[in-house]
Amino acid sequence: MRKALLAARRALPETTRAGWDAAIAQRLLDWCTQENIGELGVYWPLHGEPDLHDAYAQLAARGVQLSLPVVLEKHAPLAFSDWTPGVAMVKDGMGVAVPAQLRLRPAPATLLVPCLGFNGERYRLGYGGGYYDRTLEHAPRPRTLGVAYGCLKASFASGTYDIALDHIVTEGDLY
Repeated sequence: MRKALLAARRALPETTRAGWDAAIAQRLLDWCTQENIGELGVYWPLHGEPDLHDAYAQLAARGVQLSLPVVLEKHAPLAFSDWTPGVAMVKDGMGVAVPAQLRLRPAPATLLVPCLGFNGERYRLGYGGGYYDRTLEHAPRPRTLGVAYGCLKASFASGTYDIALDHIVTEGDLY
């Protein structure tokens, strides 16, 4: 299923993705305003994930404290580094962009979680590393907002180790 969802996402026309990214970004901005979000863990897009960098810049300008997830060790929860759009970035050992100067901080109160796929119960399908699930199983659990394209909603069973997200935002809905 992961391969099929990844292929479907990569096959989306660039103009379609750009329009959907803008719609998701606006839903994110509206949600953050409505929920009075003061700190937010964001993600750097990989493999065709929705690119929300414009929204990140607007959130930072509003005073929202942003952070990016960082993998410090395999099979462990994510760590987080303070981040501001425009700071120097480097690729980590897995090819993910992280701030060149890590400024580690506690997990943010609210966390964007990219979804390769998701189901009607708000469980996400990621790339299989389990980093987000290991992060969410520890207290205090951050509030979560999954991010996905609506066409990647799928039917799949959740495992005992999976943790449902609080909400999922797509270009057309907030679940």
